[in-house]
Amino acid sequence: MGKYILGRLGSAIVTLWIVITVTFFLMHAIPGGPFTSEKKLPPEVLENIEARYHLNDPLLKQYGDYLVNILKLDLGPSFKFQGRTVNDLIREGFPVSATIGIFAILLALGIGVPAGIFSALNHNKWQDSMLMLGAIIGVSIPSFVMATLLQFIFSFQLGWFPPALWGMPSQVVLPVVALSVFPMAFVARLTRSSMLEVLAQDYVRTARSKGLSEAMVIVRHVLKNALIPAIAVMGPLTATLLTGTFVIERIFAIPGLGRYYVNSIYNRDYTAILGVTVFYAAFVLLMSLIVDVIYAMIDPRIKLTGKGD
Repeated sequence: MGKYILGRLGSAIVTLWIVITVTFFLMHAIPGGPFTSEKKLPPEVLENIEARYHLNDPLLKQYGDYLVNILKLDLGPSFKFQGRTVNDLIREGFPVSATIGIFAILLALGIGVPAGIFSALNHNKWQDSMLMLGAIIGVSIPSFVMATLLQFIFSFQLGWFPPALWGMPSQVVLPVVALSVFPMAFVARLTRSSMLEVLAQDYVRTARSKGLSEAMVIVRHVLKNALIPAIAVMGPLTATLLTGTFVIERIFAIPGLGRYYVNSIYNRDYTAILGVTVFYAAFVLLMSLIVDVIYAMIDPRIKLTGKGD
């Protein structure tokens, strides 16, 4: 297990370095700079500003300095938010995005997994058809359409929840529901298909032939293997939900990490774009690593054969 974790950790570090390198050089390949979109500055002033942020240094020197600062967990200053660093922006926005993401994950798993199990146990019955119809609708409707629909019905027509902004518990409900619909439907479909595959295995028929109750067969012999595909997708899915979705945060005017990312793109704020991208990539890799370890613990074949490394 230790060798397996070290191997996955090494792959994650290399992947993160590639993401940092590609993002850094792509950002600097774009014409213009963070201070060229505002009103035209005198050349002397622009030169002084670029010297302050070391933008006039050779590109390779900037790249090397950035890598050194990354190792110190210093993502640099923001060009547009005066007196604040990218670490400050992440520290302020991530808790908000993570709050919505955690509730969305709990809602998606709490409904998606039981729905998939129930649907598989009632295969080809009307319950199965209704649940899969709902799942297809859930994965087909874009999140911005779902968010707008929820605002129209539950805010403007029924008046149950505020349509936007952040700070009260009631303002969490609609963003969480809008964010959880797709992963909920996806997990339900994945769990159902995996359950059907496991239910057809010989060892499940053997367990039934021994006289075990259906509940015992499901709990002891089916769920563990049937949930492996759902666990495998939870890594990147969790990272995506916890780090915020730009569209949902924009629609509900939520001050999360996505707002800073979008604003940094509009303002050509190099360090903010790089910093949030690095943070997002590191979080995705961390969650994938955790899921891989859990996956290996659940499925011993990975450790024995080395597959999946």
